[in-house]
Amino acid sequence: MAVASGNGVNTAQNADESEIVLSVRDVTVAIEDKLILDKLSLDIERGEILGFVGASGAGKSVLLRTILGLMPKQSGTIRLFGVDVDKASEIERLRIDMRLGVLFQHGALFSALTVLENVQVPMREYLDLPKKLMDELAMLKVELVGLPPDAAQKFPSELSGGMIKRAALARALALDPDIVFLDEPTSGLDPISAAEFDELVVKLRDTMDLTVYMVTHDLDTLFTACDHVAVLGKKRVLVEGTIDDMLKSEEPWVKSYFRGKRARQLDLAARA
Repeated sequence: MAVASGNGVNTAQNADESEIVLSVRDVTVAIEDKLILDKLSLDIERGEILGFVGASGAGKSVLLRTILGLMPKQSGTIRLFGVDVDKASEIERLRIDMRLGVLFQHGALFSALTVLENVQVPMREYLDLPKKLMDELAMLKVELVGLPPDAAQKFPSELSGGMIKRAALARALALDPDIVFLDEPTSGLDPISAAEFDELVVKLRDTMDLTVYMVTHDLDTLFTACDHVAVLGKKRVLVEGTIDDMLKSEEPWVKSYFRGKRARQLDLAARA
């Protein structure tokens, strides 16, 4: 799908040039006999920032965890980089996992490890590198996300909320992934820190050629950082497209969410 980003940067690709990085087809997920997702389908193209939004409890994080293989599905197909993950061999699955980066809600840093050690966790799991090289690579990631060098030796309890999110992002980028999954990355941040984080995500997408799948409820993020938006409702994707598409939608929840008073203010600011 050819789209224009909310911040005015055109990231459109011709149909014959697009590459589907993630394809979800007819995925159904139930938890304790309660149906959460019902034949949900969704695609994300290489290089785009997808904002995945929906009401609280709708199943946004459930889909994310299902894609990552952390939750089972009852039916449907999930393809990453063109590979059906259910049919992938152990080696194929390992290669796919190394191309994924994940920032979980609230950062999910290991409290007993320093920032540097947290960033090195994926390296230790998937790579066999000398300690000196791992230290150097981890420091590069710390600096890449805008943290000061001395933050590397601090523990999560010594960091601010914004610094925790950046440290978690550095860990997500540890293996130079092709796609990063961000689960509510700006939740709990003040408006200035959230805006700075959004700018960082866009910058990293542009400089590292990343694809970004972002679960969010933050209207500012959707308006300023996302190229493509998908709305979860009624256990499936109700609407998907650009912010302009969201503003034109007549789906009741979508209309209320994107055309409410606050959304109109953000839209006017974005267009100014």
